[in-house]
Amino acid sequence: MEVDKKPSVLLQSGIFEDLQRKIDEDSAVKDALRDIIQNLEKQDRATQAILSRAHSTASSDIHSVVTAAQNSIANEVQSIQQLSEFASKHPYYKFNYAWTRHMQDAILSILTCAWLGGFNKGQIGQLLTIEEVGSILSVPVNLKDRDAFHVTIEEYLLALVSLLDDLARLARNSVTLGDYARPLQISQFIKDIHAGFQILNLKNDVLRKRSDGIKYRVKEVEDVVYDLSLRGLLPKA
Repeated sequence: MEVDKKPSVLLQSGIFEDLQRKIDEDSAVKDALRDIIQNLEKQDRATQAILSRAHSTASSDIHSVVTAAQNSIANEVQSIQQLSEFASKHPYYKFNYAWTRHMQDAILSILTCAWLGGFNKGQIGQLLTIEEVGSILSVPVNLKDRDAFHVTIEEYLLALVSLLDDLARLARNSVTLGDYARPLQISQFIKDIHAGFQILNLKNDVLRKRSDGIKYRVKEVEDVVYDLSLRGLLPKA
């Protein structure tokens, strides 16, 4: 018995060709995003390499590290503005998975540089607000009224948690440099941020789990300060 191979009259003509066209369009967007993001990732690695020198640089000499980091961050800002211009032409939540981790890394670099006295803060220990980060990047933050590229609250907070991880390490390394004041400053800063996170009712599972680790950073730096206290090395008030 011969099987009828004619297409069903219920199947619209060209439906799969239309689907393939949409797939090709999405692939082209992803390829363009990948090129921008790879460049941003490379630039941020360079920035982080500069900022890592803070762990082996005395506070009195930190200005050179901050200046070099700001110059490197300027390159990242250009890439993020390019990303913003391109990404804003497409649905934000359809493609933001591609860049959100890299945005967290870039925000971390900015927060770290500012904490070390960069971006005209002039004083070590300052925390930039999400609005100040957006201003440096020249992109909007926490957009609700339109579908466009922006810095999200989650990206900012995740970067802030990563900053605390790095500062806990900096507290230990400062002791090896003979800087006994910086661990005290870091300890107070991390305690203040920890208190701030206690106010937040976090819905994001990843963020909630990451923020739970802040209490360990608090204890880690407290242990450093306690050891300094036992040895009589804490600076006088």
